[in-house]
Amino acid sequence: MAEPTRWNDEHIIADALGRAPDVTLGADHGRWRLCRWRQFVGSYTLPPLPDPMFVVHIAGKPNVRTWERDGWSETASLPGCATIVPSNQPTGWLVDGELDVVTLSVSSSDLQRAPALDQFKRMRFAFSDPLGVALTRQVLGELYAPQTPERDVYVGALVDALKAHMLRGPVSAPSAEIPTSAFSSYRIHHIMNAIQKRPEAEHSLEEMAAQAGVTPTHFCRIFKRATGVSPHQYVMRARLDRAQQMLEQSDASMATIAEALGFTSQSHFTRAFRQFAGQTPSDYRRRGRETLQ
Repeated sequence: MAEPTRWNDEHIIADALGRAPDVTLGADHGRWRLCRWRQFVGSYTLPPLPDPMFVVHIAGKPNVRTWERDGWSETASLPGCATIVPSNQPTGWLVDGELDVVTLSVSSSDLQRAPALDQFKRMRFAFSDPLGVALTRQVLGELYAPQTPERDVYVGALVDALKAHMLRGPVSAPSAEIPTSAFSSYRIHHIMNAIQKRPEAEHSLEEMAAQAGVTPTHFCRIFKRATGVSPHQYVMRARLDRAQQMLEQSDASMATIAEALGFTSQSHFTRAFRQFAGQTPSDYRRRGRETLQ
């Protein structure tokens, strides 16, 4: 009797999502596998994977969360973020719309020689890794180019570099050593996560632009390119996302929620929420509780 085929990360993800990856690339010896996945919608659960996985968020909605002990993470993954998923650990994901990611799975046996072995023992979600993201984007771009022997050699070298980077772990360089453009992108990701962590804060355009090291006009342009919405719209969406959580998980009054999330008044909160969710905050809370009964 033939031995059953060992399911790898790609097989397990495809089975959980009900779709195959858009693009795949793998080594002949099976020690690594790179895949591009698109159009994830909703929430889903992945069973434990046999090999650790490096995930780069390429494009799509800037509001991807992972399940933690008591609920969805406050931190959101954004285009340009990276995540490490350890082996043998089930994970939960919440995707607000379309998603575009690239995954690189590396054989667990290779981790025995990895200097940064500890980083693969736990989930590392939505961290900034400009070099890993740049290498991934370069690999992806080459995969859509005409296939030639030279291209295959180049792609192999890029994947080897990405794999080595993953096994070493991201190294933080002093700010003076980071080019201005990359440094601005790095700071923008931190600004986005700061908004998600404290949506009730003021987050003025001038303050965010200063943190990114660019003018307010340029900040609006690059922020919208990264997220698909303006800075003001992003802050408002973060507040309304948090409002939904408070309506579901607490008995706080509408006035209390409005004040806690930085709205100028309860009526302002109600108008914004109705435009965002298609119903008033009171109706949203009532219908949510009726569903649970």
